[in-house]
Amino acid sequence: MSTQDTTTSTAKAKPAPRAKLTDTLELDTRLLGMIGAFILVTVVFNVLTDGRFLTPRNIFNLTIQTVSVAIMATGMVFVIVTRHIDLSVGALLATCSAVMAMMQTAWLPQLLGLPLGHPLIPWLAIGAGLVTGALIGAFQGYLTGYLLIPAFIVTLGGLLVWRNAAWYLTNGQTIGPLDPTFQMFGGINGTLGEFWSWVIGIIATLAAMGALWAKRRDKIRHDFPVKPIWAEITLGAIIAGAILGFIAILNSYQIPAARLSRQFEARGEVMPEGYTAAYGLPISVLLLIVVAVVMTVVARKTRLGRYIFATGGNPQAAELSGINTRLLTVKVFAIMGALCAISAVVASARLTNHSNDIGTLDELRVIAAAVIGGTALAGGIGTIYGAILGALIMQSLQSGMAMVGVDAPLQNIVVGSVLVLAVLIDIIYRRRTGKG
Repeated sequence: MSTQDTTTSTAKAKPAPRAKLTDTLELDTRLLGMIGAFILVTVVFNVLTDGRFLTPRNIFNLTIQTVSVAIMATGMVFVIVTRHIDLSVGALLATCSAVMAMMQTAWLPQLLGLPLGHPLIPWLAIGAGLVTGALIGAFQGYLTGYLLIPAFIVTLGGLLVWRNAAWYLTNGQTIGPLDPTFQMFGGINGTLGEFWSWVIGIIATLAAMGALWAKRRDKIRHDFPVKPIWAEITLGAIIAGAILGFIAILNSYQIPAARLSRQFEARGEVMPEGYTAAYGLPISVLLLIVVAVVMTVVARKTRLGRYIFATGGNPQAAELSGINTRLLTVKVFAIMGALCAISAVVASARLTNHSNDIGTLDELRVIAAAVIGGTALAGGIGTIYGAILGALIMQSLQSGMAMVGVDAPLQNIVVGSVLVLAVLIDIIYRRRTGKG
């Protein structure tokens, strides 16, 4: 037998390497690492708090505390992907909150004679906040994109300008209480209840299964390799379990009897003996889900999203290919500003008023959430779901430390250290995997 034949037969006899489970399921190993870190954080704090951290009540509070930062973090992904930074998000949130608070308590009642509680009040106030945030964001994008002032300087100035603009709008006063309908976006003041929470959970599960099926069908149509059926079923079961498990946990948090009794009294009714009800899914969390879905669709399915990631990957090549990178910068910062306004709705509604310190240090939390979530500071790489998970990890750290009794200064030291560590881990990961 010739040497060539021997080599050929050896090659045929050599078994193919077995694919890893993560590769078969097409799971992002970095995402798995983040989920593992989140689980580790929750388990450690649950032990340190004698089981109080993972109670339905604390999980409910944790979700509503995460929403404001998480919404802004989705926009920060676009900003950082395009190789910019926005240090003004906390101050911009305060300005939008001040505008909406003044609209509800002073400007609309004085100009249009609409009393607090009028059906139009909350929606006109939210509209004014969205316009304010988008315009300020677009202005900062114009300074960065067209006048070529570095975004770091523009938004650092914005941090000082908009924080104090909010102070002047309210004369340094706390403005409240806000409209009851407006307060429903704050979390505990607005929840869907047990029945509608299950409805939303089932709809979300069906939508996720439909997305998996559509993705598989598209791959087959274009002759791309697909996962084995068992892998698709396993992945679908994990997603469905996560969604429905989350809804089950929220539905297990019961409304206190005294609060229920006051609700019945407000309607002129008597609460039946032994009556119970659950809070369910907060409207603010539902709002975050909607924002996350929209931002993910923009990132993956639209021309704007493709332009954003192309520009972040190589700005010079993107400009040479015909992308108006200057106008794109304006759009990205306008989106960031609008998301700051949405976060302002959630933050001020949760507090039931506007306060001067609202949004303080949110710029640190938002940037940290995006970076911990896998957004590369070098640009071109980032995910919406990663930023939301990063925000959840940050909030879990802060809430856990508060429950343990760690002083606020030390909490900030830990958060800052985690941010630096996350960047270091990201650099090492990308260097070893060659992903950037």
